[in-house]
Amino acid sequence: MKVNEIRALFPILHQNVNGHPLVYFDSAATSQKPLPVIEALDRYYREYNSNVHRGVHTLGTKATDAYEGAREKARRFLNARSMQEIIFTRGTTSALNLVASSYGRAHVNEGDEIVITYMEHHSNLIPWQQLAKQTGATLKYIPLQEDGTIDLNDVEATVTPAVKIVAIAHVSNVLGTINPIREIARIAHERGAIIVVDAAQSAPHMKIDVQELDCDFLAFSGHKMCGPTGIGVLYGKRELLEQMEPIEFGGEMIDFVELYDSTWKELPWKFEGGTPIIAGAIGLGAAIDFLEQVGLDAIAAHEHELAQYALERMADLEGVTVYGPKERAGLVTFNIDGVHPHDVATVLDAEGIAIRAGHHCAQPLMKWLDVTATARASFYLYNTKEEIDRFIAALQKAKEYFSHVF
Repeated sequence: MKVNEIRALFPILHQNVNGHPLVYFDSAATSQKPLPVIEALDRYYREYNSNVHRGVHTLGTKATDAYEGAREKARRFLNARSMQEIIFTRGTTSALNLVASSYGRAHVNEGDEIVITYMEHHSNLIPWQQLAKQTGATLKYIPLQEDGTIDLNDVEATVTPAVKIVAIAHVSNVLGTINPIREIARIAHERGAIIVVDAAQSAPHMKIDVQELDCDFLAFSGHKMCGPTGIGVLYGKRELLEQMEPIEFGGEMIDFVELYDSTWKELPWKFEGGTPIIAGAIGLGAAIDFLEQVGLDAIAAHEHELAQYALERMADLEGVTVYGPKERAGLVTFNIDGVHPHDVATVLDAEGIAIRAGHHCAQPLMKWLDVTATARASFYLYNTKEEIDRFIAALQKAKEYFSHVF
């Protein structure tokens, strides 16, 4: 599909903001939703809204088929071996917390080590901080190179036999760094550790094969990949999930309840207590269908072209610092000398351009970069080079405005 054909499927893009056509460069925070997803949600609520699994009536059967059909789509999307390895969660954050709270508490003890990096989103940092505090384990960080990449020699040196868990982002939400997960997984496994992958910034943008990566757990969110908010996926190797205890208890996840004891359903349902996120899963399934129709390889190539074009254009702007490696995913994080990122974002918003400003839920990385905040423009399958040209012109206007103010 061509970009203009893709854009036609996103109703929200066809509006003016502050008197200008909207340029949406904040997809790393949340992506916009295409008509096939919106229509799938509308159809569920209009035609077969019902709870799943328990009922035998027609609407319940339709809802169950659609919900479990979405699980199969997620399995295919990741190339997992079995639908039992696909757990629906509220998003990446809840999926990572599930791993830390269930697997982590059962397998990490005093004296053990947990390894992460400085580039982690808080969702893939705080759960491991808490696990270390609760167990007496040590939290360690893999050093970053000057450009924000990881050297595998540093991974080899940091991941010792005392390490039980390596948790790492596939793609940095600030730097755009694409980490070598397959190689890091090999090192972790050689030391007897497991690897947990935060794929929030990679699943929407590139093909992921969990068997090829050989990751033990992988988490992503639907809302960053054209799907609804409040739905995500935790992939886990079946043998590991089988060992884990649920962390939420109640209806749906039980097999049999007695007065003083209960047993759990088999995978994946033992981790999905209560009424599940039915509409969200159905919407996520529609989003997966849409992304696969466009083609993940085509999306990755398009975003790479946009990111490189943006980097080339920004190199011509004096007083602008761009963070991260040259080869990156589809985002650019930057600062204008002497101007707070929130002020930059405000000026761009006046031009109809939506970007993100702040610490991006990555405060340790901000400290590593020696800044308090940055601005970020993130691209997706519906963005164009013409929009980047508008973005560059707006940045120039911001530079000129603040040069007079200060």
